[in-house]
Amino acid sequence: MSKTFQQLAAPGVQKLQPYLPGKPVEELERELGITHSIKLASNENPLGASSRALEAIEQCYKSVHFYPDGSAFKLSERLAEQYGVDPACLTFGNGSNDVLELIARAFLTPEHSAVYSQYAFAVYPIVVQAVGARARVAAALSETDATMPLGHDPEALIDSVDETTRVLFIANPNNPTGTWMDADTIKGMLDRIPANVIVVLDLAYLEYLDDELKPDIKSLLATYHNLVITCTFSKVYALAGLRIGYGLSHPDVADVLNRVRQPFNTNLIAQAAALAALDDEAHVQTSVSLNTTGKIYLQAELSRLGLSYLPTMGNFVTVNFDRDAMPVYQALLHQGVIVRPLVNYQMPNYLRITIGTGEQNARLIAALSEVLA
Repeated sequence: MSKTFQQLAAPGVQKLQPYLPGKPVEELERELGITHSIKLASNENPLGASSRALEAIEQCYKSVHFYPDGSAFKLSERLAEQYGVDPACLTFGNGSNDVLELIARAFLTPEHSAVYSQYAFAVYPIVVQAVGARARVAAALSETDATMPLGHDPEALIDSVDETTRVLFIANPNNPTGTWMDADTIKGMLDRIPANVIVVLDLAYLEYLDDELKPDIKSLLATYHNLVITCTFSKVYALAGLRIGYGLSHPDVADVLNRVRQPFNTNLIAQAAALAALDDEAHVQTSVSLNTTGKIYLQAELSRLGLSYLPTMGNFVTVNFDRDAMPVYQALLHQGVIVRPLVNYQMPNYLRITIGTGEQNARLIAALSEVLA
């Protein structure tokens, strides 16, 4: 009997489970026949994109019959200026997820392993398994850790590196926990990682970090040539629907990544919007300020409801219900509020809640109060 198509797939792909995104509002309202739902599931910026970015998008419509600039020259020059690096350090992706996939494809084989933390971003195991490499999962800090429950354990990550390890992923802040490491801890780790291990520092939520926690990107890249820093326009810049992100690394590493990057993997509208968004610093500051205010409100209200939560430096709060959280998730759906269950992260007692506008946050708390009652 002939093999099934699944059996014909590459070994790493055969057992792969697809990434599960947050439920779209349209899907929920179609399923339940309700309206005016809110989505607090995918860590999107509730303010939407900058007006400058939207204007740049409008100006692109008449040019969509042209291929985009495959090198994203203008955006590359702008980011290089912002970080004080050479444009040759840039690699662009269809979202930063795409850059993570490029790293795995460029540096991992079935003979190699990759290290990441327990409860780390779900894309890491996907890209590792897809290329047939082995995953070495470092235990996270305990749920009862006094300073950073379920956070990355630097010693466990370092101890998980062996002679087969080619890539180490570090998310800071981490999704879905919101936990973080300070800049000195990260630098101390980099000092102890072998130079032949590519260290990926995933800074998708960089702008939400307190200023004293933000790493000196220019200095790190100049010191550690095995470092790749990934960033995105999906979060604070609110361009998630356009899918654009980038990596910063030593030019020799970027050269390798750009060899496996697909031609025209970032479209011309995304490039134009990203370039304009970078110039609207006021929108970024407003977005971060709204997030800070919302985080304080949600944490106070969650405490009032008797719920514990993980410390966070992201634009979300991860809440511990001390029991299976799926019934709470389902009940919130019927209230027209979409949050994120974390069963696929082996965190069945937790829900991740994106910090929204003041109105959205108040509605979430009202719905949650009713559900818990």
